[in-house]
Amino acid sequence: MSLSLYDASITVYLQMLKNLSHFLDKAETYAAEEHVELSTFTEASFGHGMAPFTRQIQFASDAAKSGAARLAGVEPPSMPDTETTFPELKERIAKTIAFVESIKRDQIDGHEDRQVVLTFPNGSMEFTGQSFLLTFSLPNFLFHVTTAYAILRSQGVPLGKMDFLAGAQAPA
Repeated sequence: MSLSLYDASITVYLQMLKNLSHFLDKAETYAAEEHVELSTFTEASFGHGMAPFTRQIQFASDAAKSGAARLAGVEPPSMPDTETTFPELKERIAKTIAFVESIKRDQIDGHEDRQVVLTFPNGSMEFTGQSFLLTFSLPNFLFHVTTAYAILRSQGVPLGKMDFLAGAQAPA
């Protein structure tokens, strides 16, 4: 059995974006039950130069849409980082999901050797499609999803391991 680049990328981006939206749902429920302002969560961070919760959602969105676009050889949609509320963050996740869902299998599979170049102010990094996904894109994406999850947990939101792994599909 072989695992295609599409299956290793698009499937993972979509599952974890849906789980990320689930984290926000659980945080909203917790906030309502415990009388906590949602801004407590949007502004929360671990400090020490770590971006706050809102930016973690934006970074996860950017990683998924840019990763999918680079693997498919298309331009990602522009999404200005203006979200400040839970409804805006959920809308951004939904837009990201819609874009990632628009990527077709034949745009990625068979293009494992597609050149992907990331340019930074101090240089660039070159990858094949496969190495980009496995050594940069997925680790980066999962870092931000995990950090968003951990920030909410640190604020008391009752998220568990199955919320992270299965989101709303987790057994009750």
